[in-house]
Amino acid sequence: MLLIPAGEPPHKRIDPEPGPDVRLEMTRLAAEGNERLAVSDVEVRREGPSYTFRTLEILSEERPDDQFFFLMGADAAKGLESWREPRRVLELARIAMAGRPGIALEEAEAALERLGHPGEYELIHMPELGVSSTAIRRRVAEGRPIRYLVTEPVRRLIAERGLYKEAVHV
Repeated sequence: MLLIPAGEPPHKRIDPEPGPDVRLEMTRLAAEGNERLAVSDVEVRREGPSYTFRTLEILSEERPDDQFFFLMGADAAKGLESWREPRRVLELARIAMAGRPGIALEEAEAALERLGHPGEYELIHMPELGVSSTAIRRRVAEGRPIRYLVTEPVRRLIAERGLYKEAVHV
């Protein structure tokens, strides 16, 4: 699995923002020691907004023989129509979708159908965890623990650098 932190997220502004280099460092720490995970800086090294379709185009050029699966939660899939070039995303990668608390899979399936890709996804069976980056940042700002929500190296980095201590604005 290739983990790709956003360079410049176009859809969501995070305040306070640690920056793309820190997000890349946290991603590398999160993947550390897991041979099934790799980290790419493809979005961090690129200028401008990080659009998924463009990232997939670059990866397809770099790895033309690979088939790509784009892992996303049903909450993200439900909103895929609002993304930049969503049909291009679906041309370049098959969706691997995980359930998310409070989101009916039918809502995500309906979005894929409206984009002309009905039933074209792999369902990832896993516990539906109510963990999100926003919730983690909010917990840090509130002084609440994040142990077991992030890896220990990531937790230490956040604590040592005092990241997300200010109120979270999304």
